[in-house]
Amino acid sequence: MEKRRLGFWEIWNLSFGFLGIQMGFALQNANASRILQIFGADVHSLSWFWIIPPLMGLIVQPIVGHYSDRTWTRFGRRKPYFLVGALLAAVGLIMMPQAGVFTSLLPALWIGAGFLMIMDASFNIAMEPFRALVADLLPSDQRTLGYSVQTVLIGIGAVIGSWLPYALSNWFGVSSEALPGEVPLHLIFSFIIGAAFLVGAVMVTILTTKEYTNEELLSFELPENRVVEEEKARIWDIFTDFAKMPKTMRQLAWVQFFSWFGLFGMWVFTTPAIAHHIYGLPLSDTSSATYQKAGDWVGIIFGVYNGVSAIIAFFLPFIAKKIGRKTTHAIALVIGGLGLISIYFVSSPNMLIVSMIAVGVAWASILAMPYAILAGSIPARKMGVYMGIFNFFIVLPQIINALIGGPIVKYLYGGNPIFALVTSGVAFLVAAVCVLKVYDVDDKTELANAKN
Repeated sequence: MEKRRLGFWEIWNLSFGFLGIQMGFALQNANASRILQIFGADVHSLSWFWIIPPLMGLIVQPIVGHYSDRTWTRFGRRKPYFLVGALLAAVGLIMMPQAGVFTSLLPALWIGAGFLMIMDASFNIAMEPFRALVADLLPSDQRTLGYSVQTVLIGIGAVIGSWLPYALSNWFGVSSEALPGEVPLHLIFSFIIGAAFLVGAVMVTILTTKEYTNEELLSFELPENRVVEEEKARIWDIFTDFAKMPKTMRQLAWVQFFSWFGLFGMWVFTTPAIAHHIYGLPLSDTSSATYQKAGDWVGIIFGVYNGVSAIIAFFLPFIAKKIGRKTTHAIALVIGGLGLISIYFVSSPNMLIVSMIAVGVAWASILAMPYAILAGSIPARKMGVYMGIFNFFIVLPQIINALIGGPIVKYLYGGNPIFALVTSGVAFLVAAVCVLKVYDVDDKTELANAKN
């Protein structure tokens, strides 16, 4: 038996929840550093607070992937994880910018970091089952399209999330001013709106998408690959699966490592880098009107790169079909790397848009190509756990960057965070070299070469 080919809108609906997840994720990426600085974190310690999101991913995603492979309920296989993750993430989104309310219990900075942990752990509960769902439902020749559509939705959600604070302040008159140590009202409202949108978008996928049963998924596999899983799920099987990961996955690990090392540096240091390098503010300024203006502009340019990724994602399947997925990804990473490096030479806020357009090209490919390449190399019955294990190579570089990023900026870069963005650009270029060495199982050219 073969999997049913899905229509475009069916593919759209099965990933629609990712739009809401990415809206919340974008609010976090663009504003968490600003909120933590408002609560008292200095620029050199920011990366240590940002260790929380990848650490949650390292712990949560493989476990969720392992159990979602074995969760067969009348509500579906992956759907229960979408819903639980969305509800918990909504709580984190609502509470993080309002951490100051709990100062009678703990300092606002630590309360804020705690809600950041809850928020990101919840994003991870929902995120990887969405990746696995695409591979579950689509035949191999539709997977590049499936992950590209997912990237489009991610881009749209991220644009909305990134631009929301700016829009509330500049278009709807919500106050962006606050006393030192307090989060502006436009940020608080943005996070509340993001929470509501997240839950609503995930419900669209839950209500419109039907999953295959275990028996149906087994029938799609080649007879020699069919293995009936034990009823009892053993959590320690994750370590066995890790040791047995396919060759393609091992090769992609290096691509992911350098890609996400670069992304993490961009997310953590863009706000202080732009405020200092472009707006000329001292690093100690975290509350002035100009600093808030710089922070809002970071949201705008982050929205730009996410918006560009949504547009580029439409063309990725056609480009990949012409020149191959590996070459497509390598070119995109080079473009993104040069975009990040170019920020050092920019003196005007508006010119940052050009740099972020280049980053958007890379982001579109990072969200689609590695997963499209990976999906062809792993068995359907292990899709969730291997997607979760694959996340190791996303979170480990972020944890490493979180540990060393701050000290590098402080001691090697003389306290200037703009050089952290240049380092991120170089990491993208290294990832581009690594991807050319990956074996793509579904690539017909590589299959022909392997037979010869």
